[in-house]
Amino acid sequence: MEKTIVTSGKTIDLAIEAALTQLGLDRDSVSVQVLQQAKPGFLGLGAQPAKVEVTYEAPDPAPKVALSSASRSKPKAKKPEAPKAEAPKAEPKSVKTEASKAEPKPAKPEHKPAKPEHKPEPKVEAPKTPKTYAPAEAGSVEEKIEVFLKGLLEHMGSTAIPHAWKEEGNTYKVDLVGEDLGYLIGRRGDTLDALQHLANYSVGRNVEGHIRISVDAEDYREKREDSLRRYARKKAQQVLKARRRTTLEPMNAYERHVIHAALQDMDNITTHSTGTEPNRRVVIEYVR
Repeated sequence: MEKTIVTSGKTIDLAIEAALTQLGLDRDSVSVQVLQQAKPGFLGLGAQPAKVEVTYEAPDPAPKVALSSASRSKPKAKKPEAPKAEAPKAEPKSVKTEASKAEPKPAKPEHKPAKPEHKPEPKVEAPKTPKTYAPAEAGSVEEKIEVFLKGLLEHMGSTAIPHAWKEEGNTYKVDLVGEDLGYLIGRRGDTLDALQHLANYSVGRNVEGHIRISVDAEDYREKREDSLRRYARKKAQQVLKARRRTTLEPMNAYERHVIHAALQDMDNITTHSTGTEPNRRVVIEYVR
């Protein structure tokens, strides 16, 4: 069953975080509707906190009537066991059951060795082998990208190594390889986005023509896209069920584009963006 709570905070994000803490849920498990934007007031007077309504799925209560009726029927079933005179007839049955229990015992170990044979099968390490990078040619755009990012990473105290290559058009991709890459990915890829922005600005102005550089680590961007598509479909199903719109958390332009593309062909669903950067959000609405 669907339930809602209303929480407040100095900002919309703090109000949402307060609701998630209270419910013990993550952001993907709830739907958020902004009820009131935060107002700073004048000289501290008339300030109002941000308010949000958080909708979440709560488990339906278990039917207690069925349990009570079942428990009442059990003592009634024990009373007709009065004829104890037939007890000796049950003695040969116990002998048969003991014999039957002893017979299938050797059959059990026959199935046990078959189980471990299926466990090592999913351990496929194929994705690690194709991760080979050709060295960048001297004076190439790939070399300029790698030199810039390597110097930037050293200033950040990271030992990660950038590997750049050209894809179709004027697009260049970069993989950061090394340890502690979670630090370089950042919260929802914000550090990767910053590195990518700096690389596009610095390297792009020193080469001819317009280029686009995409910086990634541990296939984060591909995993993030898959996660956003699943998240978008889940929220859209909630909108179809409740027949009311929902507003997602702030996203950058690329992530908003993934949400719009994932839902563009879905019936009775439309999407648009609202707000200003960096708090621009996607709104999912129900349409007839």
